[in-house]
Amino acid sequence: MPELNPTLKSVEQAAVVLMALGESHAAEILRHLDPRELHKIGVAMASMTNVTRHQISEIIHTFNEEVRNQSALTVDSESYIRGVLTRALGREKAKGILEHIFDTEGQSGVDSLKWMDASAIAGGLREEHPQVVALVLASLQTDQAAQIVGLLPSPLRDEALLRVAILDEIPSGALEELNELIEKQVMRNINAAATSKIGGPKRAAEILGRLDAMIEGEILDKIKETDADLGTTIEDLMVVFENLLGLSDRDMQTLLREISSETLLVALRGADEAVRNKILSNMSRRAADLLRDDLEAMPPVKLSDVEAAQKDILSTAKRLAEAGEITLSSKGDQLV
Repeated sequence: MPELNPTLKSVEQAAVVLMALGESHAAEILRHLDPRELHKIGVAMASMTNVTRHQISEIIHTFNEEVRNQSALTVDSESYIRGVLTRALGREKAKGILEHIFDTEGQSGVDSLKWMDASAIAGGLREEHPQVVALVLASLQTDQAAQIVGLLPSPLRDEALLRVAILDEIPSGALEELNELIEKQVMRNINAAATSKIGGPKRAAEILGRLDAMIEGEILDKIKETDADLGTTIEDLMVVFENLLGLSDRDMQTLLREISSETLLVALRGADEAVRNKILSNMSRRAADLLRDDLEAMPPVKLSDVEAAQKDILSTAKRLAEAGEITLSSKGDQLV
């Protein structure tokens, strides 16, 4: 692959890839990014008005055929980004992100809080004067402000909301002072109040799932001796729907005989394609075709319903495994 142009940063290279892919494909990728990532990518896109074919070839070797007839990638950056983000996130959710990307002035102070976690902001505002809190709340989007209010001590939130209600016009000088205060003091308090969740049962399950089966079993047994419920929770988290890929064809067929068609239909709605193909390949051609047709005609399903159906199937798989009728591994492969 040709050497990447050293003048382009990584985020700019990502922007070129997305812009070359087109709105449909770019939207599918962007929907998986968090707001901060979307902001970085969006700003990079907005700063690019012309990308040469040579740069594109360096960055996207696998897209040479797609860009063969382009002498350059010249786009209306703002129009393109608005189209992609709206398609990926919906009009309302994209609106705030777009406003932040294309607002080239005032990208500090209150504006910087729009991209932060509500709990962190609330922690940074706990010791501030109610008038400062009121100004911050009035400057943020309604949903974010409501989340912050719910996390503030009652005396402070009551006084702050009263002050929000009587706010009318804010002198520009006051806004400048507020931005300066946020940058120098509130941000420091926010950073001090911010916490990161780094553990929990899921993390323990992920670590155990990468260990040798014997060591994994020994540790899990010790955890169960100390806290049986916690051990069971971790054990459940170690076996996810994708682990069905490790079943032999015979075991998969045994499992499918125990699952209702309705449960299977809902579970497959949100299943990985590999798991879906594994299941369909172990059904009769007629049954598989009918299931495919039902999936295509199926209306949207709540994620909670999909998760419940998948959990039901996994529970059946575990029951069959405990009875010795199938072999189920938590690592996605078969035990020997």
